[in-house]
Amino acid sequence: MKPFTVVLTGNPHCGQTTLFNALTGLRARVGNYAGVTVERKEGALTGADPRHPVVVLDLPGTYSLSPQSPDEQIARDVLFQRLPEVPPPDLVVVVADASNLQRNLYLATQVIELGHPTLLALNMVDVARDRGQEIDLEALAKALGVPVLALVASQGEGIEALRQAIRAQAAAPGTRHVIPRQFNELPEDFGREAQAIEDRLEALFPQRSRLAAAEALLLLSDERTLPNEGDPAGARHPAALVEEVRSARRRLEAAGVDWRSAAIEARYARLFAIEQHVVRETAPPGETLSDRIDRVVTHKVWGLLIFVAVMALMFQSIFWLAQYPMDGIEAVVDALAGWVGSTMPPGDLNDLITRGAISGVGSVVVFLPQICLLFLFIGLLEDTGYMSRAAFLMDRLMSRVGLHGKSFIPMLSSFACAIPGILATRTIETRQDRLATILVAPLMSCSARLPVYTVLIAACIPQRNGWPGLTLLLMYLLGIAGALGMAWVFKKSLLRGDPPMLILELPPYKRPMAGAVLRQMWDRSRLFLRRAGTVILGINILLWFLATYPRPGEIGERFERQRTQWRQTASEPPTDEQSAALLRIDQAEAGERLRQSFAGRLGRAIEPAIRPLGFDWKIGIGLVTSFAAREVFVSTMSVVYNAGDGDGEGTASLAEAMKSERRGDGSPVYTPLTGLTLMVFYVFAMQCVSTVAVVRRETNSWRWPLFQAVYMTSLAWVLAWLTHVVGTRMGF
Repeated sequence: MKPFTVVLTGNPHCGQTTLFNALTGLRARVGNYAGVTVERKEGALTGADPRHPVVVLDLPGTYSLSPQSPDEQIARDVLFQRLPEVPPPDLVVVVADASNLQRNLYLATQVIELGHPTLLALNMVDVARDRGQEIDLEALAKALGVPVLALVASQGEGIEALRQAIRAQAAAPGTRHVIPRQFNELPEDFGREAQAIEDRLEALFPQRSRLAAAEALLLLSDERTLPNEGDPAGARHPAALVEEVRSARRRLEAAGVDWRSAAIEARYARLFAIEQHVVRETAPPGETLSDRIDRVVTHKVWGLLIFVAVMALMFQSIFWLAQYPMDGIEAVVDALAGWVGSTMPPGDLNDLITRGAISGVGSVVVFLPQICLLFLFIGLLEDTGYMSRAAFLMDRLMSRVGLHGKSFIPMLSSFACAIPGILATRTIETRQDRLATILVAPLMSCSARLPVYTVLIAACIPQRNGWPGLTLLLMYLLGIAGALGMAWVFKKSLLRGDPPMLILELPPYKRPMAGAVLRQMWDRSRLFLRRAGTVILGINILLWFLATYPRPGEIGERFERQRTQWRQTASEPPTDEQSAALLRIDQAEAGERLRQSFAGRLGRAIEPAIRPLGFDWKIGIGLVTSFAAREVFVSTMSVVYNAGDGDGEGTASLAEAMKSERRGDGSPVYTPLTGLTLMVFYVFAMQCVSTVAVVRRETNSWRWPLFQAVYMTSLAWVLAWLTHVVGTRMGF
């Protein structure tokens, strides 16, 4: 049975996603629309009659049917039935913010004019009530000609009534035919030209005749609907129709009618009349709680201090709160490796499973609590409405480096992962600003860098007086500064152009929905676990092989002679000094085997390139393997240093193993300066194949991802070298 398709649409920040989660019970399928990277999110309506299954499709937020970005274009194309993979909507639910009625009704009336069965879900009526506004739902429904339901989606109010209305429509689809109507009074000349184009569309596309009136209006009034003069590429309509629209525009200009604004002004005039009729002011407009909070939170001084304090608290809490669950996971991993190691007979298979698979993957999975906390904080900032304030605060700084204010959200999303951050650039209108944001988004320290930072901080940075949290915050601030600096360079050279003015809506503060935030946290963290179970496991198995083979017999014979000499001179039982001597022999053999292995040869081959940074060949192995994914560095170091451990009794803490690593002259490898230099390298290095692939898909060219990989790797080497040189000269 074909499911009943419900499409949710509405303005950004109207509570559409919250409503979608409530209707589907947070069980959504996420994919992409064919041929584009815009996310497609749909789910089954909970509580639907099995005889009448209902699928809810959540469209990207849009302010009108005149798209400004790829996201909004998808919303427009679904409603105009231009995507063959999406069935025609059986019901359109327009979600509107009751506290901003006139602006939200602009999209609502455009959708109603399309002729789909439509229902208006008036959300945030509590906010409107707090502002002293009462909305007459019956009068509004009569004025629009569609049912209107009041909701407070964040608190679950009205959800069941909406679900029942959807179920009733699904049980009797097609029983109510909506007659498209115009919600504006067009100038006579404009209306005559629009009618001529409508007639032409009906003749060309009879299967979509009910959409003709709305489409004619958009064709005539939106300059982005037609290709540029002399450039027919990408045109949706026949050349004759395109020329007819251009001729109509010229006639309107000759008659003194502004075809760009005539329909917009007429619609808003009608919407103003509707609002005056259905909204009753119960109290004089005054300052709301959100307004009072915003006076402080968006202040050019106090707001920035609050933003930095929030970020500092977030990063310090990642250390404080995650420590106990991390210790628990590490204990489980060690116990599992020990149990498998003692159960299986000794040999290569035992070593592969315990050291290559369990300990290697476990060394990354142990950071799951920190990843979860990072996603939890970001989810809370988004759900409370603070994220928009942060974007407003950063717009002044972003504009100074040539970026659009909308670039802040993709860049902030890149703290979690550069991939969704790059995808979020679809909301940026101009190509230059979008491309500049894509090029610098991976410089923001993503969650994959967090395990690298954490293990290096534990191994190299003093664990007192707040130094761990301060160092972590410094790395994130360094990434932000690097991203802004490179954006300034690109906007002054390759991608010249002035960013458009930022028009940003500040939604009212609201209580976050715990279920939605936790679900979002788990969904993002699950991707981290999936990568640990696939990419990292595969790399660790390959790395174990490279670090184990070949096995020259001469090495074993040489160190066995040393053990024989030790046994001849050692007492029974051996003294502590004699036991330490035997351990040094075992460690020397393991280190020599690693040096002669394929991995060791690879590390020594690139050592000349990284020696100026203060890195040795073992670190070089980690740098090479982490090109697949940054967090692989941690599991690589776990395999490398366990290979040199030699005691065979469980897996020591990676940080402790790194602390005990010594150079040939006896000096420690991992000093505070080495840790900082290595972290600086990872702040700026690309080292993520998945990001390269996404940039290729977003830009539809290999030119930009290859340029990005080269400039980021070069920048990482130079800045790491400067860190090492300056730190050395300062005596660190």
